[in-house]
Amino acid sequence: MAVSAAPLPAEQSTAGSAFAWHLEERGLRAVERGRIETLQVNIGKRCNLACHHCHVEAGPNRRERLDRRGCERIVELLELNPGITTLDLTGGAPELHEHFRFLVRRARSLGKRVIDRCNLTVLFERGQEDTADFLAEHTVELVASLPCYSVDNVEKQRGRGVFDKSIEALRRLNRLGYGMTNRCGRGLPLNLVYNPVGPFLPPSQEQLERSYREQLREHFGIEFDSLLTITNMPIKRFANQLLREKRFDEYMSLLVDNFNANTLPGLMCRSLLSVDHTGRFFDCDFNQALDIDVAGGELTIWNLDDLSKLEGELIATAEHCFGCTAGAGSSCGGALSRDG
Repeated sequence: MAVSAAPLPAEQSTAGSAFAWHLEERGLRAVERGRIETLQVNIGKRCNLACHHCHVEAGPNRRERLDRRGCERIVELLELNPGITTLDLTGGAPELHEHFRFLVRRARSLGKRVIDRCNLTVLFERGQEDTADFLAEHTVELVASLPCYSVDNVEKQRGRGVFDKSIEALRRLNRLGYGMTNRCGRGLPLNLVYNPVGPFLPPSQEQLERSYREQLREHFGIEFDSLLTITNMPIKRFANQLLREKRFDEYMSLLVDNFNANTLPGLMCRSLLSVDHTGRFFDCDFNQALDIDVAGGELTIWNLDDLSKLEGELIATAEHCFGCTAGAGSSCGGALSRDG
């Protein structure tokens, strides 16, 4: 899909964003929010893992979390905004939040699609013994991290013992009916997420999905619905790793040199609104990690009832936006274009 050319709005240009200037030089429109369909909520930064690439810098010792009042307000916003069809729960490990199940139950009772961004190993944490059953009972869609189908690559990125637990979790989910759509035409949605171990772009999503399917089916008897490839963002832990290795500039050049205008219409920030544990709005999860909030933090879940008022607004952009627009593109839903 071609992107129509138009002058860059003055307020975006004066922001000095390298990405905004890149669009302007090519005669491309600034990125604007369209119809908001997904409310993505980071309900807490606590996680049982501390992965090297994590842009949230989640870990076992993080305590930031959305409180009960905030969770109730999210449900209220879902009721007030029927155009929001999806509640996307992320973290940290969202399942570790004490009100995770409350949010799932209430959102599903409103007929909302619910996505749980699951690291798989959390299913083996104390108190999570019945989490997989709960997710299946409430028809929660799973987006599960599995950065490779080989033990070495997974554990290099996510820690020792993670691969075996992830495989066992996937087997458990398969037994509950997750990931069986491709085999029997029905099942609970289970999508896997791949992100590169190092400073390079993901390979073809379609080709890699075939490899994943062959390897996981042959060696472990595991089924899944689709594979989503996500580019590592040059922020937080991954940026620090690049700086230590003196490869940050090299990686940024790779992203910029592979800019693909065909990814712009599908950017997740066009149809998604991100919320942090304090109730502030962000254009995306990456802007949230960098504390680039909407309207300077003036608009929050506490003082805005009609989320459609944010539609048509400019998206705040920065260098990391090259990560979402490089090659085939990257989003919470995987690749954005086939001509990467």
